[in-house]
Amino acid sequence: MLIPSDISGLEQAAESIRSGGLVAFPTDTFFALGADGMNPDAVENVFEVKGRNPGTPVPLLISDVEMVDALNTAFPDQLKRLADHFWPGALTVVLPASNDVPQVVTAGTNTVGLRVPDHDLARQLIQMSGVPITGTSCNLTGREPTKEAAVVQQVFGDLISICIDAECGESSAPSTVISYEAGRIEVLRKGAISIDSMRNIVGDIIVS
Repeated sequence: MLIPSDISGLEQAAESIRSGGLVAFPTDTFFALGADGMNPDAVENVFEVKGRNPGTPVPLLISDVEMVDALNTAFPDQLKRLADHFWPGALTVVLPASNDVPQVVTAGTNTVGLRVPDHDLARQLIQMSGVPITGTSCNLTGREPTKEAAVVQQVFGDLISICIDAECGESSAPSTVISYEAGRIEVLRKGAISIDSMRNIVGDIIVS
């Protein structure tokens, strides 16, 4: 169901997420398929609807850096410096997951990828929902992500509760994904945030 991006629509979408539903919403990159990241059943539904292997981790979108504390057990200073610089933005930081993060999110890795999207509507939706929201792209597995609400509605239809009819940001690349291993930052996926721009802040970075 397509709904407008006004406050009434956002309230409806937030209530759907709190109730375990799936909501498609725009981000700074592409449309995301959002569910309550702390609700294992809701996250499993994300996998089912996308046709995605449930043995892969799911990134979580948060509204601000304060939400990180409840989701991780360690936030290395170098990663925090990058987050402080690039959040909100297309940078996903992989951290050791707290016990509160469902295993279906971590896929047994004991880590969780976190990002603050550079999109006002997305952050507002997360704030109103009161929980981190899954940030996987809203597309069938193996298909290209989309920036169009009409395409989301055509592909998923009644499989999702709500699709917010609003524009994505201008980024044409996915988020850059980084982690911290053996005292060094490692790039797990190249994306919108360039390696050189990160090196300007923290120095040496390993590229997988």
